[in-house]
Amino acid sequence: MEADFVIVGAGSAGCAMAWRLTEAGASVIVIEHGGSDAGPFIQMPAALSYPMNMPLYDWGYRSEPEPHLNNRRLATPRGKVIGGSSSINGMVYVRGHARDFDHWAEQGADGWSYADVLPYFRRMENWDDGGHGGDPSWRGTDGPLHVTRGARWNPLFDAFVEAGRQAGYPVTSDYNGQQQEGFGPMDRTIWKGRRWSAANAYLRPALKRSNCTLVKGFAERVEITQGRATGVILRGQPPIRARRQVVLAASSINSPKLLMLSGIGPAQHLREMGVEVVADRPGVGANLQDHLEVYIQMAASQPITLYKHWNLFSKALIGAQWLFTKTGLGASNQFESAGFIRSRAGVDYPDIQFHFLPIAVRYDGQAAAEGHGFQAHVGPMRSESRGAVTLRSADPAEVPVIRFNYMSEDSDWRDFRACVRLTREIFAQPAFAPFVKHEIQPGAAVQSDAEIDAFIAEHAESAYHPCGTCRMGRADDPMAVVDPQGRVIGVEGLTVADSSIFPRITNGNLNAPSIMVGEKMADHLLGKAPLARSNDEPWINPAWERSQR
Repeated sequence: MEADFVIVGAGSAGCAMAWRLTEAGASVIVIEHGGSDAGPFIQMPAALSYPMNMPLYDWGYRSEPEPHLNNRRLATPRGKVIGGSSSINGMVYVRGHARDFDHWAEQGADGWSYADVLPYFRRMENWDDGGHGGDPSWRGTDGPLHVTRGARWNPLFDAFVEAGRQAGYPVTSDYNGQQQEGFGPMDRTIWKGRRWSAANAYLRPALKRSNCTLVKGFAERVEITQGRATGVILRGQPPIRARRQVVLAASSINSPKLLMLSGIGPAQHLREMGVEVVADRPGVGANLQDHLEVYIQMAASQPITLYKHWNLFSKALIGAQWLFTKTGLGASNQFESAGFIRSRAGVDYPDIQFHFLPIAVRYDGQAAAEGHGFQAHVGPMRSESRGAVTLRSADPAEVPVIRFNYMSEDSDWRDFRACVRLTREIFAQPAFAPFVKHEIQPGAAVQSDAEIDAFIAEHAESAYHPCGTCRMGRADDPMAVVDPQGRVIGVEGLTVADSSIFPRITNGNLNAPSIMVGEKMADHLLGKAPLARSNDEPWINPAWERSQR
């Protein structure tokens, strides 16, 4: 088994690269440990809480006990299936804010400013506003990745946006366009009622070409010969060789693990694990970041929420309608309104994100005991806390040690308290008056800083956005793992291209920027000139220095 490019991981970035590399005529082998994404649990958008809790589709990782979150071990789902995490995620599509990518460039990721990456977002998108307005000149309309909006049939979706407006925030017709800040409709990777994962968008079309092959296997390490990556060692199978590049696109958890098992990482840690050091890169596994969130839940005074469908009979009807027609409630992830705001004056672009949901329910599918309700998922976007992924042993079968170090900075607590109080203020606006009965969670008794802190410590959950563990930077940066072309510093023929290369976490959900990384890295791998930079100017709130809204 040999190809020009060997990609480890059929996830968001890996699928995009497979499509672009084979389109250019290169031969590609994609290695994926997980199996098929067929079946309603993955393809039906409303079933999203199932696959991320199923060992068949999820690596099943958990964090180490988190000392600032009452020593809880938090779930860290990663897709173990064709399409990777794009096959088990919530299908929410957020590019990130322009300033996120400008910050990447300032940190040494030359060529990754917003002007550089916007053309790639356009190239990958096939965007349809669904009649809800938007910013068409900022969007792409002929890429492989379908991005659509929900029908927003439930009056609570409009109430959420209107409440944001009443509270004094902007309304934006397209948070992925010129203006992210404000309240408006949510973009989702759903098309014709189906989850439009990276597998559906990129990998299936690529596999129709004779130069693309998918291999099911468990990658144990990269084969390195005289300082050059030459292939991938699989458990119980012959090695797969790469003529041009080995590309790790195995996630922000598994890519650093594979590098360390291959001898690339912090030298002292590798020696302690009994791994021979090939390249001392202390940044491998470091810089781990994520988004945390809490659910602010309200009991509803009218029976208009999705709770009326929270029974076996209704679920069976919704499932049957979806199976036969790909329409109805099963065809939506139910995330159809969004919000991005700033936590305080002096913050120049949004650092709080809202996902609004017309039911009070947890990610594991457990509905609130109170019946009819609705909720906003809310959390800070740019936590200063940093964690790490390290090896448990030199045995590739052992799960890595994942320490997020959540809430380890005082600023995290300040920002999270603001999230709770600002969300309550939105739910107290006149737009929600016809719908609000009382607050379920945290509950009216939770008011002081100490009470809110205790609620956060007990109830904050990961938004499942881990990234940053193979940080991109300049070749002379001791903590950088890859250069701005994605090449691992100190080893020839080896590239990393997934969310692990993010210097800092982006504003919002990570699937869109992860796919963008795959799109852009494909051009670097092929030695093509990058797409021409964009001159579009994003909107920044003119009052940001003196006003929170």
